[in-house]
Amino acid sequence: MKLYYSPGACSLAPHILLREAGLAFELEKVDLKTKRTASGEDFLRINPRGYVPALKLDDGGVLTEVAVISQYLADLAPAAHLLPASGLARYRALEWLSFIATEIHKGFGPLWNPAMPEEAKRLARARLEDRFAHVNQALQSVPYLPGPAFSAPDAYLFVMLNWARLQKIDLAPWPALAEYQTRTATRPSVHAALEAEGLLQ
Repeated sequence: MKLYYSPGACSLAPHILLREAGLAFELEKVDLKTKRTASGEDFLRINPRGYVPALKLDDGGVLTEVAVISQYLADLAPAAHLLPASGLARYRALEWLSFIATEIHKGFGPLWNPAMPEEAKRLARARLEDRFAHVNQALQSVPYLPGPAFSAPDAYLFVMLNWARLQKIDLAPWPALAEYQTRTATRPSVHAALEAEGLLQ
């Protein structure tokens, strides 16, 4: 498999999961402005939508979207317990994946857009803070989402918390969330992924 990524982008989540699962993979960096990969490929031929992540499978097929790639990797390596195999516990984990994708990840869009009016950015920030408060509440009773062990939603949430830092969203009002970020950052898979993407300071 080959993961097409951009340093610190949402592609960091499946990168972490690939390492957590112990799967064999290659990394290929993508310049999102030029849409070229590090080896000179036209990234739009790999993912016509033009954004990361894209996971090239061993048969040549390509999967996109963080939530889908996360589920695929979890099912590919069931011994890593990145998602429950079945039942309500699995749907709870998928519920968190969906929430992070639609309510948090998407919510950052206005903050990255330099053309967005300041009022729109203010409203987007307030909405994100409301979503982070919700996650903080959930983490009062468990160390990870949605329960006691690290799983696919955690890799995704960790990336979103890194984005919060980049956008100067202070996690201090949500101590459970701040502790979660610190705890997750110490995982070997997370550290290795950050190091590989040149993100360690």
